[in-house]
Amino acid sequence: MRERSDVILADIVASRAEQNPELDVLTFEHHSLDGGATPDEVRTYADLQTNANRIAAELIRRGMSRGDRFALMMRNRPEFVETMIAASITATVFVPVDPRSRGDKLAYQLRNAGCRGVVCDPEALDAIAAVRYETPLEWVTVADLDNPGPGIDPLGDALAVDSATVDVRIEVESDPLQIIYTSGTTGDPKGVVFPNSRFGAYTMLGWVAGYEPGDRPYTGLSLTHGNAQAVTLGPSLGMGLRAVFSRKFTKSRLWEVCRLHGCTVFSLLGGMATAIYSEPAKPDDADNPVRFVTSAGMPPAIWEAFERRFDVKILEWYAAIEGGMAIKPIGEGPVGSFGRPLPGLEMVVLDENDQECAPGEIGELCSRPEGQNAEPVEYFDNPDASAAKTRGGWLRSGDMVHADADGWLFFDHRRGGGLRRNGDFISPGTVEKVLAEHPKIDDVFVYGIPAASGAPGECDVVAAIVMIDDAMPARDDLLAWCAAGLEPNFIPSYFQVVGEIPKTSSEKPQERFLSEAFARHADNVIES
Repeated sequence: MRERSDVILADIVASRAEQNPELDVLTFEHHSLDGGATPDEVRTYADLQTNANRIAAELIRRGMSRGDRFALMMRNRPEFVETMIAASITATVFVPVDPRSRGDKLAYQLRNAGCRGVVCDPEALDAIAAVRYETPLEWVTVADLDNPGPGIDPLGDALAVDSATVDVRIEVESDPLQIIYTSGTTGDPKGVVFPNSRFGAYTMLGWVAGYEPGDRPYTGLSLTHGNAQAVTLGPSLGMGLRAVFSRKFTKSRLWEVCRLHGCTVFSLLGGMATAIYSEPAKPDDADNPVRFVTSAGMPPAIWEAFERRFDVKILEWYAAIEGGMAIKPIGEGPVGSFGRPLPGLEMVVLDENDQECAPGEIGELCSRPEGQNAEPVEYFDNPDASAAKTRGGWLRSGDMVHADADGWLFFDHRRGGGLRRNGDFISPGTVEKVLAEHPKIDDVFVYGIPAASGAPGECDVVAAIVMIDDAMPARDDLLAWCAAGLEPNFIPSYFQVVGEIPKTSSEKPQERFLSEAFARHADNVIES
């Protein structure tokens, strides 16, 4: 019989459930959801083990076998984590999908991964129904609905039934646990295959970040995103820290949640810090239990003021879902840097000829273990992209950065034309497609301008549009059209109404003329 492993999720939870079954390791708070009108959802290790086993039994009942894939399309809730553990028990593979996804992007992920089923929130049902018959989906299971309708089963039924213990079917630590899709800035999204051992590594990141016994991590970032899994969930399950999750990011009630639950550390991406800082100052801003904030993309302009106002420290870091990690410890290095590589990891800035850039020169961030070639990256069913990612023995990040004379690294922009907004890389083509289908829009070009938040490498998204009838469109009409076809973070920050898109003789839009016009003329700009 296989011995338990300290890097396999199912084994980690089973061991903790035996050692400390009643520890309330996860709390999904409701204060930010409804002011606390409904009770928080709390899970002990024993709860997680019991519920995950019941979901595992349900997956097996549905005929899911080793390596079979299913989508997990939920906001932050205990069933998300329990289904993750169930996947690890059954050696199936879950595909985390933002519950706001819809249309072509959603259909592509479900098809590409070959998802046989989906476990979802009620809010995702309409989007799933719209693409279901374009995908290999055989079953749909939904949380929080007792009678969801024909062809859809309530997850509550499975959770209400006692089941015999399902033996963990994982055979080796490299068996896949999940497939997380990239943003797809330069083409179709690619699915990064994560072995069980990768989640096991997340459980150890708390020690790297400086979490201490008794710390209480908090996040409002989605568990469909690698950050929430790596910075909050993994370390909490592994170290026995009593983590707190919100359904989604809240800037207005963040400090209330931290005070209510005694949270000592939380995680931010990109412009989220500016959103928090832009809230009206309050006399009790610094009266909170937070020791430090783990940040990826803290705007240098507010970095020190943020620390002073809220009496916290900033721990800046960098990581990509394919690998590579740098960290700027609290109080070390220059403001604005995302740090230097972890011990045992090489990070270099390479130019287009794979020559190392001089300090201050922008190039691609590449990494590998010291003295070794980069570990292989597996993009699901895409061997060519997998091989290209580690060409020449280096993990190619696609992020353009520079280093100072002391080796501190700074993010500049994303290679390949993608726009980074609030931590997501946004494909201009995706936004252009939706707007081009508007019956009154004749032409469209999407580009980025420096983010008003000041977050490094982040942008605000501008859609330059040409109207068929030259009339100024209604703001509400544009927003409604975008909301029907795009995820919220993909909706442009501004709509720039122009008579024509300036182009070269080869029909390439000339972004600089549009950005210059944007800066000069406010009368033809609609803010979303």
